[in-house]
Amino acid sequence: MALTNTQYNTIMRSYEERRIRNRHLSEERAAHIFSHVEGYGELSDSIASLSIAQGRKLLEGDANALTDLKASLHDLSQKKEQLLKDAGYPADYLAPIYDCPDCKDTGYTGGQKCHCFKEAVIRLLYEQSGIRDLLEKENFSTLSYDYYQGEDLERFQGAVAACRNFIKTFDTDYQNLFFYGTVGTGKSFLSGCVARELIESGHSVIYFSAAGLFELLSRNIFDYKNKEEQALFHDDLYGCDLLIVDDLGTEYTKNLAPSVLFSLLNGRCLNRKSTIISTNLSLEDIRNRYSDRVFSRITNQYHICKITGTDIRMLKKRLQNRK
Repeated sequence: MALTNTQYNTIMRSYEERRIRNRHLSEERAAHIFSHVEGYGELSDSIASLSIAQGRKLLEGDANALTDLKASLHDLSQKKEQLLKDAGYPADYLAPIYDCPDCKDTGYTGGQKCHCFKEAVIRLLYEQSGIRDLLEKENFSTLSYDYYQGEDLERFQGAVAACRNFIKTFDTDYQNLFFYGTVGTGKSFLSGCVARELIESGHSVIYFSAAGLFELLSRNIFDYKNKEEQALFHDDLYGCDLLIVDDLGTEYTKNLAPSVLFSLLNGRCLNRKSTIISTNLSLEDIRNRYSDRVFSRITNQYHICKITGTDIRMLKKRLQNRK
């Protein structure tokens, strides 16, 4: 995934903060050793003096100056390490400190992004998704078919297959998903399964409940002050790899919802950015509530999955109460 400038800068600032923190720690260690380990400061000073003296000899044409300097520096370094050990410190106590020794806290090694950079991307994407904690519980590893049977099972299996194909072809085949059906049958759960897999592969995912999304969008429409903040929000909303709108139909700004929703869906389609929508509304409800334009966009641009069955949340609660 190509990071936005904001995301990249956020990660690089974290590397800068690491370097500053570790540099301060190194300085504190050095100050402590110089003041508490007798003779260490003198050895350090002699290294500087020796380097200057041998440098002069090298400039004067002494061919052995560099070899002699290396031997002397090695001997002095050994003595410094021994002083540290004798004082009860590790021999490398004053070595440079890095969170990641491989890239020395730069994020890059050998001209390529370090493994720690890739890990930082994943952490950032989880934080920005808004559902980090949810995805620890709701993912493919906890998926179960035990709550479905008959036609309900077939529909759920079909939806799972659609999700897996959506993930597999995400980078090569532009798709959107629309989950609808009865309450508590796994629509939001499947959205979470997709979100986790895509975040783990380095894609940006943003989750919104419909109520939260429309409240924020309607507030921005009438907010003329925070233009910069609005621009960043707009870029994230229209530019993230996957936007999840959960529980469409629960929002309160019903007068604005049709036009705002069409603008959002249309903009993301034009940008070829994928969207997942889940709702308890029927397709006919979607048409009546959000306009023919929204209905047409969804039915033509989205893979539609109907999921039905028992309310799993209520079923689990009843089973828990019996224990």
